[in-house]
Amino acid sequence: MILLDYRDKRPLYEQVEEKIEHLIVCGVLKPNSKMPSVRSLAMELSINPNTIQRAYANLEQAGFLYTIVGRGNFVSPESSWQSSKHKALKADLTKVLEQALDAGMSPASIQQIFDQVMNKKKEGLKND
Repeated sequence: MILLDYRDKRPLYEQVEEKIEHLIVCGVLKPNSKMPSVRSLAMELSINPNTIQRAYANLEQAGFLYTIVGRGNFVSPESSWQSSKHKALKADLTKVLEQALDAGMSPASIQQIFDQVMNKKKEGLKND
């Protein structure tokens, strides 16, 4: 489920957050499904439970998880996190596009990259 890269310079909690967020966005973790307990995930990944607790807290703050006291952490419905995720992605994409244009890339070459990504995505959907 989650593989950590110990050579990555980012803290482990950020890696855990990123992996769980990816699993939620891709639909692997379904809305309202129960997340593994902090202790069990920490044991599975062989890391400190505080690391998992921090990742879960950040994911809850971002709207990806919600907590029911005494029952655990659960995946939030898509509507809870989708608009904030879209807003962040739009900001990131805008920044990258501006950097590409500033570096001298033509709109046509940027469009070509976009088309390649879309075709790759369509092919992936056909194979599923």
